[in-house]
Amino acid sequence: MAGSEVPNLLEPSAAATLVVSQDVDIAVPVERHGKVKDRLRGVNGFSRSEEEPSVWLPLSFGLLEVNFVGMDVSGGRAGETYVLEDSELPLLVFASLSLLRPGKVLSLEGLSVPLPRPAGLILEKLITDRSGEKGDRDLLVALALLLVCEASDREELGSLYRGLPDELRFAARSGLAALSLLEPRVQMPDPVPHRRLVARLLAELEAKEKEQ
Repeated sequence: MAGSEVPNLLEPSAAATLVVSQDVDIAVPVERHGKVKDRLRGVNGFSRSEEEPSVWLPLSFGLLEVNFVGMDVSGGRAGETYVLEDSELPLLVFASLSLLRPGKVLSLEGLSVPLPRPAGLILEKLITDRSGEKGDRDLLVALALLLVCEASDREELGSLYRGLPDELRFAARSGLAALSLLEPRVQMPDPVPHRRLVARLLAELEAKEKEQ
């Protein structure tokens, strides 16, 4: 899982109170694409969207649509954005998802749910170039992750940040600056009480920039 549900699941007892999700994003490692297709053939209650075949739509009320996105961290094209062509489950492989690393695995009602480590997903949300409401929601998901991450996650975030090229470090700082100015959104974390937290993280990244 690699989207807005992650901070909910990282909340103590998976309280699911931080972000009201509009969908569920599942990151598919390109090397496991075939296995994911095999498992999907046995899934009930969803149908593939004719317009967007990487999106699976629920057939009953109360379920969220599922978006499958590609993640390449180990192949020859890691760090690139490209289309993985497939007649059954084509994927857009996003470059920024290469920042994700395996984290906790939750057991929910007998289902194992692997989550990414917060640091990589925070950076992914900060540097992804989206505008309008979608861009604002991405930044607020990054805030939600900051609210549930631990000190070690903040240290990892700094290490990952130092490894980014100049333009992506700039994008991460710009994302935090934009987050510090956002107004509250319905069913999303309120950024106003946490502006000091955001400003502190921005200052930490700026300090690391001077260390380069």
